[in-house]
Amino acid sequence: MQKFRRVFEGIAKAGQPTGLNDFFTELFITERVSGEVNKEHGVRLIETASRKLAKEETPIKLEDIFKPLPGQDQPSRTIMTTGVAGIGKTVLTHKFTLDWAEGKANHDIHFTLPFTFRELNLLKEKEFSLVELLHHFFIQTKGIRRYDLFQVVFILDGLDECRLPLDFQNNPIWTDVTKSTSVDVLLTNLIRGDLLPSTRIWITTRPAAANQIPAECVGMVTEVRGFTDPQKEEYFRKRFREETLASRIISHIKTSRILHIILYLCTNRNVQEANGFTDTPPVTPSEVIGNTSQCQASEPEVIIDLPSMSDPDVINLLIPHAELLTYEEASNV
Repeated sequence: MQKFRRVFEGIAKAGQPTGLNDFFTELFITERVSGEVNKEHGVRLIETASRKLAKEETPIKLEDIFKPLPGQDQPSRTIMTTGVAGIGKTVLTHKFTLDWAEGKANHDIHFTLPFTFRELNLLKEKEFSLVELLHHFFIQTKGIRRYDLFQVVFILDGLDECRLPLDFQNNPIWTDVTKSTSVDVLLTNLIRGDLLPSTRIWITTRPAAANQIPAECVGMVTEVRGFTDPQKEEYFRKRFREETLASRIISHIKTSRILHIILYLCTNRNVQEANGFTDTPPVTPSEVIGNTSQCQASEPEVIIDLPSMSDPDVINLLIPHAELLTYEEASNV
């Protein structure tokens, strides 16, 4: 569980991870009632969500992700959680796993088994039984063969990074956990419920990749909307323990519409840290975009998947805000 206790965020420094419990702030998660997944460009989703966040939907607490919603008799077996890049889906899976391991939540679950599709991609050409696959990733499970006797949660994080075919239509039905086959066959049978039907499955993905899983295999679709304004303040006060600095950051974000959109993904703090958050933080659109671009250029390998400032969709989104802000700034002179 050590890898879930500490994470690197923003511009990571070697040997300086952050304790997950030290900064974690509950994100706004809600059910997509229609079951449809919005495939708009990520930046447009950020703008839309920042306008309508928490006004109509009922929030779902992370610890309750597998519990029945009001009006439901049974929980859904398979949950798909969507959200734009950088919104915090992976951090949610880490926090869920950590809270379970520390005995803080979901005491009815015997095993929480987190996988990433990035890891599973590496086994594309190999064959395993499900029991062998679990032993490969979790040495502690060695000797366990009857997973049907336990409450088990499989977490499959990052469907958008999956390089397996996930051939639900042509893969054979597979029900034997001790019989070897391809990882793709194991996954498709696990997700559709032919293999270990009593298990619960949580899949995370960017919206555009959600259709790789047939709709009939998903019991509920949820969406991570990011932080509400109170959650945003909570995050920054946890992340920056110096009260004066935290208050300045929060105040600055409140007064800048363009920052409200760009910093909607509060897991990214590169704009402030790259330039030390001086006495004159970025205010105008050109300053904000310039600072963010500088971060992307100087630390491309560790940036948390922010939309590129050269992306035409980003530019088209920001131009109206830039024009409005420039007009307001000129009017205030």
